[in-house]
Amino acid sequence: MEQQLDTLQINFSPENLWILNIALAFVMYGIALEISLSDFKRLWFAPRPIFTGLLSQFLLLPALTFILVLLLKPEPGIALGMFLVAACPGGNVSNFMTYLAGGNNALSVSLTALATLLAVMMTPFNLQFWGSLYGPTEEILEQVAVAPAEMVKLVLLLLAIPLVLGMLTRHYYPRLANVLAKKLKWTSLVFFLLLILLALYDNSELLVSRLQSVFWMVLLHNALALSAGYTIATLMKLDGQDRRTLAIETGIQNSGLGLLLIFTFFEQLGTMALLTAVWGIWHLVSGLAISGYWSSRPLTKNIPG
Repeated sequence: MEQQLDTLQINFSPENLWILNIALAFVMYGIALEISLSDFKRLWFAPRPIFTGLLSQFLLLPALTFILVLLLKPEPGIALGMFLVAACPGGNVSNFMTYLAGGNNALSVSLTALATLLAVMMTPFNLQFWGSLYGPTEEILEQVAVAPAEMVKLVLLLLAIPLVLGMLTRHYYPRLANVLAKKLKWTSLVFFLLLILLALYDNSELLVSRLQSVFWMVLLHNALALSAGYTIATLMKLDGQDRRTLAIETGIQNSGLGLLLIFTFFEQLGTMALLTAVWGIWHLVSGLAISGYWSSRPLTKNIPG
């Protein structure tokens, strides 16, 4: 008899999985319609904020997540969910939240584009690396036996290809891109969120009993992510706009990608999916709250945000 990997089992049909894949690809395409090749030129003229943002997303947050897991010792599915969320690139609403917060919009857009491309390799790597360092999650990774190449291929299809196609559309058909960006980005995002809620609703009886134990973990983890982004920007002596931007870019993760990876490779891990789904809802609340707070506190040049 096959050993059950998790105490919480979630049912998610292959049909819903395909729809979720398509929805996420359209979300990324909609985001890319607002990104141009000139955004990457900023890497040469202002490398320090970009480097700091990538360092915060792909090294600092996963490392701090590992420390948090060691301290709290959550059950394996929750721990692996935390590692996966920390391994994902910035979320798809971070640009809007940065704008609302009075942050550096150009930096946010550049980070979104570059982090999305780097996530093709860094997301599978970070999940495997940090997950293998913690005994309980290492056992799960060994049992599930996820092929890194398969995960890279899925992330490439879901993130990198839609990003490139969206940027090409903007480059060759700018008017069309402007029209599509306004409609497609938010329509596909709402559709994507509805599908996630539908998946949770289908398993609501199982999830409600575990929600409280997962929620406080998400609350703490997300607060750590927001603080980490702001703190490293401060240590790197970036200005107030950049500090706000890096806090948001680090604290708003692409949990939609995380859920797709779970439903594809870790379908037996219900607690892993629950943590990632709750993160996806909560980071919208926390991100909008901190952005709204910062929007009421105008920045003075070179004064911390």
